[in-house]
Amino acid sequence: MRVENMNNPYRSQSNFDWRFKLTLNKLYAWNLVDYDRVVMLDADNLFLRNTDELFQCGQFCAVFINPCIFHTGLFVLQPSKAVFNDMIHELEVGRSNPDGADQGFIGSYFPDLLDRPMFHPPSNGTKLDGSYRLPLGYQMDASYYYLRLRWSVPCGPNSVITFPGAPWLKPWYWWSWPVLPLGIQWHEQRLQTLGYSAELPLVLIEAVFYLGIMAVARLARPNLSKLCYRREEKSIFFIQTGFKLIAIWSILAAYIAPFFLVPHTVHPLIGWGLYLLGALSISCIAVNAFLLPILPVLTPWLGIFGALLVMACPWYSNGVVRALATFAYAFCCSPVLWMALVKIMSCLQVSLERESFLPRLGENSSPSGFNKLY
Repeated sequence: MRVENMNNPYRSQSNFDWRFKLTLNKLYAWNLVDYDRVVMLDADNLFLRNTDELFQCGQFCAVFINPCIFHTGLFVLQPSKAVFNDMIHELEVGRSNPDGADQGFIGSYFPDLLDRPMFHPPSNGTKLDGSYRLPLGYQMDASYYYLRLRWSVPCGPNSVITFPGAPWLKPWYWWSWPVLPLGIQWHEQRLQTLGYSAELPLVLIEAVFYLGIMAVARLARPNLSKLCYRREEKSIFFIQTGFKLIAIWSILAAYIAPFFLVPHTVHPLIGWGLYLLGALSISCIAVNAFLLPILPVLTPWLGIFGALLVMACPWYSNGVVRALATFAYAFCCSPVLWMALVKIMSCLQVSLERESFLPRLGENSSPSGFNKLY
């Protein structure tokens, strides 16, 4: 059901986050009067089991993942034209809203939910009246999982996972896994429902582009016998420094640029694969343009691949061991990365001392044996 975006009158608040400018569209759920109950869900919910019993809840039900504030990532409501119209009126008159989003508005509209009884679905399937608090198992913060790498929420059935953390680590972003291991389960659900047909053409185009870069970079490797020049002594230092900076920045670009070129919402395995392919292909440009040894240039590539394996390992006993293993791996990789940088700088220095980069300026291109008179 398509609706017009609801105007958010709280946009001028000093603490307003523009990520939430359209979240008041959730209020349209109260206008779905053709239905007896509606379960409103955010896109970052991940179901672990059937939760049909939620449709037995009353006029409004939500979960308190914060001790004092219920979460609007999942709530149950009974559609009502009267409630919807009253909500619109409250928006127009400027009802207090702490965050300017749906969370603050709905929280202020149902201020007494904390005092309501806990929801226990009747065994005979009848629908309840009134408002209820939902058990925490219906909105399990993903951070609960990361400490023990298993669920242990005693409040109600462990039914629904939510990801309320940093917006740049939401599960639909390919880089969120394996940093946050639950993200892969969210993508498994997406694979079974929406799929990835929207992103696949762009993924294929990028993959072919990167393979083309690797082929061209190898074929266009410069001929060292024709690439050298001399300058006066006073400018040699600036030339060498400039070339070293260009070389280092080109290597950094090889690892940064592909990250932003990968479609943000592809499957993590596709995203990381495409990123590693892009970093490898652009690194080939630096290797061939500056005549660098390939292993030191690809040391960060190998380090990233190893970090992914360490984080994705499924055999950790708990989240603390996983975190310690990741930090230990990073600690061990640091001196290796430093030695690779030293090797790259020394190779650049050798190449510059051999004058093997730019055409000799002012050199006469006349054939050998031609004597120019001055």
